Amino acid sequence: MKHSLIRNIAIIAHVDHGKTTLVDKMLMQAGAFRENEQVQERVLDSNDLEREKGITILAKNTSISYGEYTINIVDTPGHADFGGEVERIMKMVDGVLLVVDALEGCMPQTRFVLRKALEQQVKPLVVVNKMDRENARAEEVVDQVLDLFIELGAPEELLDFPVIYASAVQGKASYTPDGLGEDLEPLFEAIINHIPAPRGETDGPLQMQVTLLDYSDYLGRIAVGRVHRGTVRNGSQVAVVRNDGSADTFRISKLFGFRGLNRIEIEEAQLGEVVAAAGLGKINVGDTICSPDSPEALPFLKIDEPTLQMSFLVNDSPFAGREGEPITSRKLGARLFKELETDVSLRVEETDSPEVFLVSGRGELHLAILIETMRREGLEFQVSKPQVIYREIDGLRHEPFEYLVVDTPEEFVGPVMEKLGVRKGDLLNMVNNSGQVHLEYSIPARGLIGFRTEFLTDTRGYGIMNHTFEEYKPAKGESGGRRNGVLAAWETGTATTYGLLSVEERGTLFISPGAEVYEGMIVGENSREQDIVVNVCKEKAMTNMRSSTKEETVKLKAPRTLSLEQSLEYLADDEYLEVTPKSLRLRKRYLKKSEREKHEKSKRNMPA
Repeated sequence: MKHSLIRNIAIIAHVDHGKTTLVDKMLMQAGAFRENEQVQERVLDSNDLEREKGITILAKNTSISYGEYTINIVDTPGHADFGGEVERIMKMVDGVLLVVDALEGCMPQTRFVLRKALEQQVKPLVVVNKMDRENARAEEVVDQVLDLFIELGAPEELLDFPVIYASAVQGKASYTPDGLGEDLEPLFEAIINHIPAPRGETDGPLQMQVTLLDYSDYLGRIAVGRVHRGTVRNGSQVAVVRNDGSADTFRISKLFGFRGLNRIEIEEAQLGEVVAAAGLGKINVGDTICSPDSPEALPFLKIDEPTLQMSFLVNDSPFAGREGEPITSRKLGARLFKELETDVSLRVEETDSPEVFLVSGRGELHLAILIETMRREGLEFQVSKPQVIYREIDGLRHEPFEYLVVDTPEEFVGPVMEKLGVRKGDLLNMVNNSGQVHLEYSIPARGLIGFRTEFLTDTRGYGIMNHTFEEYKPAKGESGGRRNGVLAAWETGTATTYGLLSVEERGTLFISPGAEVYEGMIVGENSREQDIVVNVCKEKAMTNMRSSTKEETVKLKAPRTLSLEQSLEYLADDEYLEVTPKSLRLRKRYLKKSEREKHEKSKRNMPA
């Protein structure tokens, strides 16, 4: 295929601004599906977790034909925790569709993904989506985007970006905000006219960089990437040059191209085409596939370092092995190191203890997705509280800071600002839009651990918060964390209504009657600062005395159920989260009260 007829684009946006829905409609209108084919919504969100959470986690590519042109589209994650996916995708494309909500405008992840695109100097095309919304403010949003380009230091030639107005749900687009057209033709035309064709040598020796990895039980690891120079052929011998400069020779066993959502076998591909190749051994993201006669590597992909880490441990709770496969340290380590094959943003390190592995990621959501994936595979294990990763820069201790955007009704601003102040947040901007207050903060990443639950409580669920990694700055002093203590179970057994009723007045419960508990398991939150031990398995004593309240119906308040992300945020330094396929249990690191007291005493006696 002539490289002048190829357009490689990535779609970037903040979470839930409609980019995956837009790809759906582009595929449909380009004839990628048969007339009688059953197509589910958000067809590119193929991962179960992506569908449940409504976000894109893994970058995926597809290809559509528009007239004589081929448009290769990559749907990238919108959340900063999956930035490792975004960074490497920019090497595959010559342009980006920046999708922005016509009402919400630029959000933190819009800033994040756009910064990554501008670093690679790819051509932007702005799509103002959700024009069908009642309060759409397209002109203000375009001005916001322009301000963001200037703020991120975009070169002058990129400031004159084309704008398309669209409604992804309706599958319509136009060149002006006044009225939408009948279909997405204006968007297709804008891509053809404004996104440049791939540039490079068509006759030079082969050069192709791996940006995505896939796996097949029959073919092994499959490398997906773009041909940067020359031609790649099925069955040909190639050299794989790694990051450390070493090179190995392999023969390509299968070569695939992309048509719609399908992968099809092809014999060769030229400059600018996106292909998948099998038979290249343990190839990794960033490796360069070259001609054996000219093994010249492309610059290795720069990936931002992780900012958060936590310990993964073998499950040693009294309930270990009841609900899942109890794994040994060897199995746990093997599973974690396997994740490194496809996730370039993750780090896994062994520790002095053979049963503990230190796992570092880009944020709580990044680590939570790994935990959820592993528990769905039937594994059970434990994790510790997430901790930020400090760095030594110019002799000073630095920590990661987040750019936080908060939107909350005016009546809740006081408590929110007070909490963020305690957590060492610096207010950058504050705007009151008819009773809805928009706040922008620069805040240490550790200050946000555990904040979301408090924030939703303070704003009664009306508040919206989004954040993205800003930069490393000099570390600040101690910031506020969880203030309340916990209610820990006194003995192993089954929680009773009578036992829970006697405990309920002390705080908020996390369990219901009939729940199995063990000594040291956290069954609720204390209303005071200290931890206390409670007996939730207590049963009412049998007696032959009549009770005037015997027939009275006893009602317990509904327990607070914590999700995986909320559980991770809730953890304190001396607590673990036990993860099984069926349950999430918060527990104390030392289960017996005497052991906890002994540990606290030894901590107090340690020299400062």
